[in-house]
Formats: sequence, structure tokens, C-alpha cells
Amino acid sequence: MRFRPAICLVLLVVAFLGAGSAAASATSTVDTARFTVTDDDPGAVKVTGKLVNRDDTGSSPVGGGKVTVTDSSGSEYPATSLADGSFSVEVPFKAGSISIKLDEASLPDGVSLREGGRNPITRTVSSTLPLTVTFVLGKGDRQTMSWADQIPQSLFNGLYFGLIISLGALGLSLIFGTTGLTNFAHGEMVTFGALVTYALNVMGADIWLAGLLAVILAAAFGFAQDRFFWRPIRRRGTSVLAMMIISIGVQFVLRNTYQFFTGGRTETYRQYTTPEGLHLGPITYSVRDVICMAIAIVLVVGVTVALKRTRLGRATRAVADNAALAATAGINVNRVIAAVWSVGALLAGTCGLLLGFSQAVKFDLGALQLLVMFAAITVGGLGSVWGAVIGSLLVGTLIEMSTLVIPSELKVAAALFLLIGVLLVRPRGLLGRAERIG
Repeated sequence: MRFRPAICLVLLVVAFLGAGSAAASATSTVDTARFTVTDDDPGAVKVTGKLVNRDDTGSSPVGGGKVTVTDSSGSEYPATSLADGSFSVEVPFKAGSISIKLDEASLPDGVSLREGGRNPITRTVSSTLPLTVTFVLGKGDRQTMSWADQIPQSLFNGLYFGLIISLGALGLSLIFGTTGLTNFAHGEMVTFGALVTYALNVMGADIWLAGLLAVILAAAFGFAQDRFFWRPIRRRGTSVLAMMIISIGVQFVLRNTYQFFTGGRTETYRQYTTPEGLHLGPITYSVRDVICMAIAIVLVVGVTVALKRTRLGRATRAVADNAALAATAGINVNRVIAAVWSVGALLAGTCGLLLGFSQAVKFDLGALQLLVMFAAITVGGLGSVWGAVIGSLLVGTLIEMSTLVIPSELKVAAALFLLIGVLLVRPRGLLGRAERIG
């Protein structure tokens, strides 16, 4: 029986049925007021946010602050911040200029708008897309840090990012090592983990339970991709180059399917989006960061140990070395490849789950990180498990450290320079094996 690629699309639609009914927006920072369109009244815009006073002693919510939103017709819509600093007001949508003003006289004693802060803030509303407004309160605790003072924090951020990316890179490397396929749709598996976690979380599931279910669904989705899509293609004797081109098509199909269900909105999880910061010397971190790094380390070590010690791991290495010889030795090659696809998708889904905490959840979340993952496995060595991990740590660290000397918008370029440098000196990567061609 022949199966069509559309079956995978049907499975994806079923998995994301709940995402279409999720809430339209989430507040990502404590100082931010965000415009979103409510499902009940598509003509209404909801303005929400929090007033937080920040100084050298820390942060505290500001209650009783009065905010007035004035639309293009001159109608005013007042709101007052609650004890936790939050405020909310609905304004009928009208194209044109909109003004948001904070009544500074309503602020408690000792709290004022930061010097140089704008009030009122004017925005042009031409559509129902989200707009962001920030009121900066407090005398300010911003201190000028030297280049050297920023190194420890940048190094920590780089290791954190590298560990998270190593999960996706490891899954990509496993699939390449056993099938020879450079899967350009792997980034969409990263997005799958983040979007399903978000969908389950907004429907009421605890974030960690939602994440666990999401990675299980990601593993099932990876298995389904191989069983009903890639395996029939391999049976036809399709070349690896042709399969790579097909994966590019799959990438666009999945990405546009995600966009269809999410509408292209940028969302955040409902829990642990703004955890309390802790300090260890010059490094600022949170308990959430430690948990995410621990999950990444456990998965990376678990997969590498399983490849060395388990029967399936040894069979996987045998298939990666020579699939035809492994088949003659009695190894079920298709079963091994299906297991690798499941594990690779599980790792990618976990990568997306963890990225969703530090970055916004969006339909192209994984696509934005795909180039970084490719750079990581190429620097570390194609097909090498530890190469993918070490390459991810190097690339992640370099990306974050580069922001000390170049604008943050260009930091991904640092990964490309590292990639070019390694390929010029050691074309097979740091841990790659030299092979005879021809």
C-alpha cells in the first residue's frame, strides 16, 4: 500500500486542533501594555499591562496608577492599576492615532516617571496587529558596565543557549547519520514542540505537563513522518539529494500550516515567563534557567549513553556505519531508522519547549534556529553525536559573546564566521572522521 504525504498533514491538523481556539495574546513583560483583539468582539482592542517601579532596591508593583487611552475620535477610556500593578481596558478599534497617558499625579509618593520617559505615548493604529507601550517608572538602577564586566553574563547566556540548541542539533545529527538526509524540515519539529506546549498550557494544563505531552506528540509525529512519508520514498530508491529537496518542500508546508492555525501571532506561555532573578556573583539567572539546563543535560547524556550501552544504540551505530551490512547481520534497518526519527523529533520538540521560555512562541521559531543548528553540527562534525553537542556549545557561546562587540541583530553572523573558519582549517569538523571519496 502506498501512502501520500497528505497523511502527515492530517496528523498535524489533529495535533493542533486545540491551538486554533487558544487565547489570542499573552503579556510577555511586566512593564508592557499590549494591544490584542478579543475573540468575543473583533472590533475591540484590549489594552493591558503592569506598572512596576524599579530602582536599586529591586522591583515593586504600583497600584492605583491611572492610565487613559484616547482613540482617534477623542474618546477617552480610563483604567486604574490594581494592587499587583496590572491594568486593563477595552477600546473600540478605530484606525488612526491613539494616545496612552499615565497620570503621574496618581502615582504613590516616591514613585515617578523615569527622567526622559515618554508620556503620553502615541501610536498609529492601522490594523488589529499587537502594539506595545512601555512606561518606565523609578529613578533607575541602570549602571554602566564595562566590556569585561559583561563577559560572565554573556558566557552564561551562551552556554544556556548552546545547551538548548544542542537538543535540536543532536536530533538533526542522528537523522543525518542513519539516513544521510539533511532534513531542512527539522526546524519545524522544534516549532511543533513550542506550539503544542503553548496550546495545552492555555487550555489549562500545567506548563511542565503540557511540555511532557508535547514532546511525546513530537516523537509520535516523527515516527509518523518516517513510517508514512520517508520510508515509502526510500523504497522507491530516491536519491539523498532529491530527498533533501523534498524536505525543503515539507518545511514550507509545515511552516505555513503552523501560520494558518496561529495567524502569525507572537505568544508566550502562561507560566514562568518572568521568573525572579537570582544572583551568583556577576551572573544573573533564575530557577527556570537551571531546570531547563538540567533537562537538556539529562537528555544529551541519556542519548549518548544509550547509543553506547543499549542494543538499539549499537544497532543505530551499525546502521549509520553501513546500512546494507547491518541488514545482512539481521538488524531491522527500517525499525532502527523509525526509532531514530522518533528520538530526533523528541529532542527537537524538547528544544522548542525550552526555547519557548526565553523566546516568543511563533510559527517560525524553529526556522529561525535552523541555520544555527546546521552550523553547530557542521562545526562539530557531521554525523558525530558529541560533535553536535560541542559544536552547539561553541556556536551558542560565540553568538552571545559577539554581542559585546557587534549589534545583537547581527549576532547569528558570528556563527557563520566560525563555520567558515572551521571548514577552512578542518573541513570534516572538529570531531568528524576523514573518509575516502571515490
